[in-house]
Amino acid sequence: MSEDYDEKALKKRMEKALEALSTEFGGLRTGRASASLLDNITVMAYGAQTPLNQIGSVSVPEPRMLAVNVWDKVNVGAADRAIRDSGLGLNPVVDGTNLRIPIPPLNEERRAELAKIAGKYAEQARISVRNVRRDGMDSLKKMQKAGDISEDEQKVFSDDVQKLTDQYIKRVDEALKAKEEEIMQV
Repeated sequence: MSEDYDEKALKKRMEKALEALSTEFGGLRTGRASASLLDNITVMAYGAQTPLNQIGSVSVPEPRMLAVNVWDKVNVGAADRAIRDSGLGLNPVVDGTNLRIPIPPLNEERRAELAKIAGKYAEQARISVRNVRRDGMDSLKKMQKAGDISEDEQKVFSDDVQKLTDQYIKRVDEALKAKEEEIMQV
């Protein structure tokens, strides 16, 4: 086996696609409160876009309530605005340096919309996995042309890459199915 074909590196890149999908799914709102819901929100603070969790602490005091304790009173308005403008459909209640964010129940239309968004995220992850497969196959072809591996070895390695790809695509599909069930759960 040559140094150009590295199955561990391909696996690692496919795993990163799954991790990215998991992060995206964490930002999708289901019916209950989760601190990860606010992970992707950035606030204009101190002259730069700053992640919300770096200007305050996010907690879940109740199943349908989030709380953000903003450390610097100057940033409370910016945090409030950023949450309202995030597109998550959340309306914080300002209480001094604290923001209380009630999580409204999802209606059927919004659930279907979120399921569709989850599907788009999953398709992006599948595309990432297939791009990793393409890179692996290309490096195998180059190695075979250069004489580093035989045609038979290239065929065996290509089958391995395809099996790995199928395995990760299946995991993406399973993650999507689980997220859709979570979203549609009333």
